[in-house]
Amino acid sequence: MRSPRTLAPPPAGRLRAPGTRTPLALAVPALVAIAFLLMPLVGVLARTPWNDLGTHLTSPDVLEALRLSLVVSFCALGLSLLLGVPLAWLLARVGFPGKALVRSLVLLPMVLPPTVGGVALLLGFGRRGLLGGWLENTFGIVLPFHTSGAVVAATFVAMPFLVISLEGTLAGLRTSYEETAASLGASPVRVFCTVTLPMVAPGLAAGAALTWARALGEFGATITFAGNLPGTTQTLPLQVYLLLQGSPEAATSVSLLLLVIAMAVLVALRGRWTGGTTDRAARPVRAGDDTAPASPPATGIEEPVTTSVAPRERWPLHAEVTGFNELTLDAGPGTTIAVVGPNGAGKTTLLRALLGLTPRARATLRLGDTDVTTLPPHRRGVAWVPQDGALFPHLSALSNTAYGLRAQGTPRAEARRAAQLWLDRLGVGPLAHRKPAQLSGGQAQRVALARALAARPRLLLLDEPLAALDQTTRGHVRHTLRGHLAGFGGVCLIVTHDPVEAVSLADRVLVLDDGHALQDAPPAEVTRHPRSPWVARMLGRNAWPGTATGDGLALTGGGHLVAADRLPDGARALAIIAPEAVSLHLDKPTGSPRNVWPGTVREITSAGSRLRILVTSDEAPDLVAEITPSAALELGLADGVSVWTSVKATEVSLVTL
Repeated sequence: MRSPRTLAPPPAGRLRAPGTRTPLALAVPALVAIAFLLMPLVGVLARTPWNDLGTHLTSPDVLEALRLSLVVSFCALGLSLLLGVPLAWLLARVGFPGKALVRSLVLLPMVLPPTVGGVALLLGFGRRGLLGGWLENTFGIVLPFHTSGAVVAATFVAMPFLVISLEGTLAGLRTSYEETAASLGASPVRVFCTVTLPMVAPGLAAGAALTWARALGEFGATITFAGNLPGTTQTLPLQVYLLLQGSPEAATSVSLLLLVIAMAVLVALRGRWTGGTTDRAARPVRAGDDTAPASPPATGIEEPVTTSVAPRERWPLHAEVTGFNELTLDAGPGTTIAVVGPNGAGKTTLLRALLGLTPRARATLRLGDTDVTTLPPHRRGVAWVPQDGALFPHLSALSNTAYGLRAQGTPRAEARRAAQLWLDRLGVGPLAHRKPAQLSGGQAQRVALARALAARPRLLLLDEPLAALDQTTRGHVRHTLRGHLAGFGGVCLIVTHDPVEAVSLADRVLVLDDGHALQDAPPAEVTRHPRSPWVARMLGRNAWPGTATGDGLALTGGGHLVAADRLPDGARALAIIAPEAVSLHLDKPTGSPRNVWPGTVREITSAGSRLRILVTSDEAPDLVAEITPSAALELGLADGVSVWTSVKATEVSLVTL
């Protein structure tokens, strides 16, 4: 019997999609382009006088030109960093009129003929230029035909490489890192130096390398603006130009040197300029992994030391929010408010308004006796944990946690000691030395929570802080958080979609919808009488909106519901039906139920020891019933099975809207 033929896998680096072939109409011109670019390089290598290479490169004129080129290129790099880094940040982070024009000005030297650039520099900074006469008369500075002029010319043509590279890197950096650092008390300059710059270091290094290489090879603008004076402005590219007239072989040797330098820069970049990436961090641990066991709940651990807020200080909250969100918040010290609502309801916008970080909404905010409305985010005493945690990837877990204390002026040793205690309390103390890329999703979220708690803010904002944790860890962290909040002198707002968190952590539940407060009440009240269909469903209940009639509710989606409660006719109301109050039958039931509808089973899910059955009907909105597995087996329930649903009128609760 003939064995089946096994196809060998394609060689590495030559993977192609099945059935694809490179069209000759594209392949041939591409190969010609490669040859076109390669031929000059091959020409330099083929014509280089290798035997005399050392003699040519060590001649006094070449060494002097090389020295001058290095001086000019490094000075141009320094000037480009001084001016280009702030310019790149401005273009990436600030919106202002004329931004497109400024970006065009940055790109202009890259497309402008170098000699034209030199002429433009003469007309701007020359002795008869717009600014040159003033510089000479006031400071005695003459740029043309001076080494400083060569530096200016090289900076003019090379700085765009730095600005473009860094702007792209800054634009790709999530602003949540900088915003979180500001909420921990770091000033804008400190945020830029300790968070922004370290995180964009690869893009900055790539731009700096390209800027230096371009400044080293500058010719046209230099000779036009600064001249060709030996020892003063005669750089290596100008030396090549002179050697071509009298010693072509020496010119080839010097050209080879510049070619090698340029190639070394490109190899060192390893594709960063063209969009490639370099794996600078350890491979991230998957969100579900726990490479180190969580520490057990800490008992008897010393309370972390901090100087930001004394433990006995009390900070009541008063906020009036306008814009997309329209509401007023008042809360006493130690109050925890759970903020719930559907996606787009304005939950995160509310937090950002309290931080002063969004133009969509504005908050008039008073914490204790201090009106912080006009203060910048880093001076408000408001700390937050965003949904993604926003741990600074270049810092360890310990340094992340100590960041807020250091920004507030706490000595380094004291800040790190307090940070370690907070990490221990949240069960991630053994991971203090790890970088965020080495943490699982749950571990990273606990570190982010420790960082916010360690700062001891007046107002604490948590945006789904436990969402990334597994059930066991979530219970431990919830217990720790509840213990901290019990002694917290400020107010805490927690955005959550978890009803357990809302009930167990919060003193009040604030229900938002389209930026407005639908309900602000204790958890027990919201659980018994939810005023939002979304909240009712979050709590596991059926919620049907409608208009009150004599005996019940005319449902918004069509149909009629009979209820024992009575409301004034025409009142807008929400009918709440517990899933366990819904009965399922194979045949139409008779007897006491006032609400009976035919339907079809569309989904069966597990809810602990019971099953939740979703039933759809043409005569009523979707209805969820909760029954035991044995009852489901007895009824023979499965997707697509026809059933009858019934609800007693006494099991329907009506809540006015």
